[in-house]
Amino acid sequence: MSHSTAGRVGRMSPAIAAAVGAVSLLAACGGTTQPAGGGSSTAGSSSGSAASAAGGKTIVFSPLALKIPAMKGLSEGVKAYGEGKGFTVDIQDPNLDPQKQIQQLTAVIESGKASGVWMIAVQPTALKSVVQLAIDKKVPMVVNGVPADYGFDGLQPGITFDTIDYTAQGKAIGEQLAKCINEKLSGKAKVLFVDATTGTAGKKEIEEGAMAALTAGAPGAEVVTHVEVTDRAATQTKIGNALQGNPDVTAVQGMNDEGALAALGAFAAAGKELPCVTEAGGNDEVLKAVQDGKIYASVALQFQDDMAQSFDTLVGLIADPTQTGQQLTVPQKIYTKDS
Repeated sequence: MSHSTAGRVGRMSPAIAAAVGAVSLLAACGGTTQPAGGGSSTAGSSSGSAASAAGGKTIVFSPLALKIPAMKGLSEGVKAYGEGKGFTVDIQDPNLDPQKQIQQLTAVIESGKASGVWMIAVQPTALKSVVQLAIDKKVPMVVNGVPADYGFDGLQPGITFDTIDYTAQGKAIGEQLAKCINEKLSGKAKVLFVDATTGTAGKKEIEEGAMAALTAGAPGAEVVTHVEVTDRAATQTKIGNALQGNPDVTAVQGMNDEGALAALGAFAAAGKELPCVTEAGGNDEVLKAVQDGKIYASVALQFQDDMAQSFDTLVGLIADPTQTGQQLTVPQKIYTKDS
């Protein structure tokens, strides 16, 4: 899943969090899906056949697994959004099994019952055959990731890819921290840099993007120590320990919701002010802290907007499946006290 996914997943409704390789998604509205834990696909059912016969307006949505609450919620959101656009949305449940996802999608693509497919691939490298089949059968798809994840050299006819731009996310939090340091600290600060957890998707890109933007925007800022974010309590302890050796820290690149909130807690426990902290996440607690002036800026991925752009892009491809697809990115928004 994506960087600080847990914090973002719980707060959206209805939403998308496109995931894998890192990405994910959220709570929902209306519609019926396969019960969580169920294994069979609803695509290809009588409702799907009827929809196809009525005019080919059946979209098949294949998330990671319906036993994941966020995925079940996303499925319901996609179903409700699609029905509002006049489409029947059939939900599959590969249950985190790439082979099952291949079998289910191959069946609906070969049968001609799917007008279009939206897939969050369990294992993109294993799903290339499904994407190629869709190209051959002229069944458009929206899939998570980038072409290289599926073994393609570039964009393909009828296939749109959707991913998170972690470099842009990192750049935004670095720029905002530099802006805070220039506004509140006359351009000079000792900075504590919270690193993403090892193995987190986008770790390298977001960290390098943040560091480069901070250095460019506030040359007088100096990163004096790093801590790796884990859960909030453990991260607060790590930051508290780091402050003992670096008592002059006045700015924190908080990385995500857990890191930023842990920094606030650690500074408060130490009786210190924290003029500048930025992060990427944006759960409800963080956004309240932004409004209260405790966090300078939060960069939040707009998953509901991404759900809409993904679905609408798929509808456009259905009209002409021979057109080359696009590379979409999940939109992001910068929240500050004044915006």
